Amino acid sequence: MSVEAQVRGTALRAREASLVLALATRAQKDTALVAMATALVEHAPEILAANQEDIARAERGGTPANIIDRLRLDDDRLAAMAQGLRDVAGLPDPVGEVVRGSTLANGLELRQVRVPFGVVGIIYEARPNVTADAAGILLKSGNAALLRGSSSADASNTAIVAVLQDAIEWAGLPRDAVQLVPGEGHEGAKVLMRSRGLVDVLIPRGGAGLIRSVVEESTVPVIETGVGNCHVYVDRAADLDKALAIVVNAKTHRTSVCNAAESLLVHRDIADGFLPTVIDALSAAGVTIHGDAHFAEYDGVVPATDEDYATEYLSLDISAAVVDNLEAAIRHIRTYSSQHTDAIVTEDLAAARRFTAAVDSAAVLVNASTRFTDGGEFGFGAEIGISTQKLHARGPMGLPEMTSTKYIVTGDGHVR
Repeated sequence: MSVEAQVRGTALRAREASLVLALATRAQKDTALVAMATALVEHAPEILAANQEDIARAERGGTPANIIDRLRLDDDRLAAMAQGLRDVAGLPDPVGEVVRGSTLANGLELRQVRVPFGVVGIIYEARPNVTADAAGILLKSGNAALLRGSSSADASNTAIVAVLQDAIEWAGLPRDAVQLVPGEGHEGAKVLMRSRGLVDVLIPRGGAGLIRSVVEESTVPVIETGVGNCHVYVDRAADLDKALAIVVNAKTHRTSVCNAAESLLVHRDIADGFLPTVIDALSAAGVTIHGDAHFAEYDGVVPATDEDYATEYLSLDISAAVVDNLEAAIRHIRTYSSQHTDAIVTEDLAAARRFTAAVDSAAVLVNASTRFTDGGEFGFGAEIGISTQKLHARGPMGLPEMTSTKYIVTGDGHVR
């Protein structure tokens, strides 16, 4: 059977499953989610063994360390995946929520309610935790999931989906509610992108190349997630102890994720006092600083280029510059930011308000690390990804973002 036939067959089964999920009660879906969480923990040995196969293959192939970090599972990460499913089970069911409603002047009752998309495809790189996160959020929101992970995580994803399918079936819902998209290489993903009519929405989650490819080549509507060239700006009115802790956390807590800081901006008025401290702290953590002339006066700082300021490193690297004032920081961010997450550290309320109003990003933080831009940290349970577009959904996408709406109009023999 051709890859196209296999993918279309998988999508057709997902379409059938989506009809059942759309009518499932919250109790049914939550029972399945808790069962999925329990199954991940109970089957940890085989999932971790499969993940070790992927890790070993990646290491033999010379895969960069940041990609291997995204790929790696351990007991803690698996436990976090399970807890994410339990958290989603504890959230309100978005399906059927009335977004707005009114009685029109002619007596018609009008309600706009949330409904599932139907079949949602996710194309993502490495990060097998996305497999469980996406499956849980899509099931709770009444959608069937078609998951296309990268070949580097094939063994991990196969093991995880098999465990999740058994749990879903045990809970009385169709196991085809969560499926991997078949096909080796890029062919399966390309067929998925051309499956308009079978797949309702497609979401890419990964690097800039993957996202651009899906956006440009897909005939299925796409919710675009984005790369994270995230900034931390330390204002003249910053508490420098807070600033130091935020910068180090934002850069070093986990470098391989999209909400890690990639650029540091410091107000000129505090540069002499703050630069030696922050450079020492970042260097002690193994960070290479790509800095402007002010930063480059210090030992170990690499002179920065325009390309450095536009780079999502996903590694122990950060670009850095001294700016004349708040407006210069905003201009720099608007020039180089990927509109994912940008932060200001300041005790000046007026500066914070100006920054949050002028910086056009999906998340703008005040006196907090960029690492907080995350569905779990925002209280959404898990997340399906972080959208940097401006249509339908922006920022961490949880349950409501995985629904559309429809209007229900009730009359009493009304004619127009």
